[in-house]
Amino acid sequence: MNNFWQTLKKPIFVLAPMADVTDAAFRRMIAKYGKPDVMWTEFVSADGLALAPEEGRKKLLKDLEYSESERPIVAQFFTSMPANMRLAAQMALNLGFDGVDINMGCPDKSVEKQGAGAAMIKNSKRALEIIEAAKDGAGSLPVSVKTRIGFNTVEIDTWIPALLSANLAALTVHLRTRKEMSKVPAHWEYMKRIVELRDKLSPSTLIIGNGDVATLEDARKKVEETGCDGVMIGKGIFGNPWLFSDLPRPVSVSQRLAVLAEHAKLFEELLPHKSFAIMKKHFKVYVTGFDGAGELRTKLMEANNASEVESIINNYIMSV
Repeated sequence: MNNFWQTLKKPIFVLAPMADVTDAAFRRMIAKYGKPDVMWTEFVSADGLALAPEEGRKKLLKDLEYSESERPIVAQFFTSMPANMRLAAQMALNLGFDGVDINMGCPDKSVEKQGAGAAMIKNSKRALEIIEAAKDGAGSLPVSVKTRIGFNTVEIDTWIPALLSANLAALTVHLRTRKEMSKVPAHWEYMKRIVELRDKLSPSTLIIGNGDVATLEDARKKVEETGCDGVMIGKGIFGNPWLFSDLPRPVSVSQRLAVLAEHAKLFEELLPHKSFAIMKKHFKVYVTGFDGAGELRTKLMEANNASEVESIINNYIMSV
């Protein structure tokens, strides 16, 4: 097996897969300005890849495009159908991905209705069938899972051992239940127990913690305190593609705005099938904390394409 996970230097710091955020354009920006140890695609429906008509499948395949600069890059899928997971994993192998990850933690209702995402926590028998199917389709690629500590309550001593019995390459645990969503602080106090279970049941599985970590400094502290192998950072990356680069000094406003313009251009170029309005969530976080940020943000929110973004930013920079 070609298990890249075992070649990584610990502690491992990785970027969380986030729908409509970690798309091909954003990942390429991060790979350029501050590359994490591992990158994931946005999650992709294995059912869609298996069953959608040609047009729909083409759109989903767009979400699986990546550049060499992003390696190691992992394709993340969700489904409750083993046959569709097998096919998606096989597709990831054929597309040259470095690994396959199964989403067993997403709280989106439409995903859960399919028995996928966080709904998997309620059905460990099916979860293990999905993992088996992924391994079968992935061939030489390592298979990992991203999940939560439980559905309505904390189920560490039942759910986590079930997953560890599948001998995964890596297990990422978001330290909240499905019911808690992101409404409470992440329960990092449970991580030591998860690591204990791993040591006992599947020593070669890497354990990655996720939840409420916004800086590399905090990530290192969490590894030290809990003994996990690494940390996955999600929201902390917003407006800060330098996050994983450990820059000694803050980035200037003009640098940040130049990178925003570059990001918008790349989004337009690589993702013509997506609405440019998706970029608005990035405007909010790139453009904050400096004089005139509010006014500039208002103007950017009205931009319809990358050249308008560039022109608004240039006018701002010339006026300060």
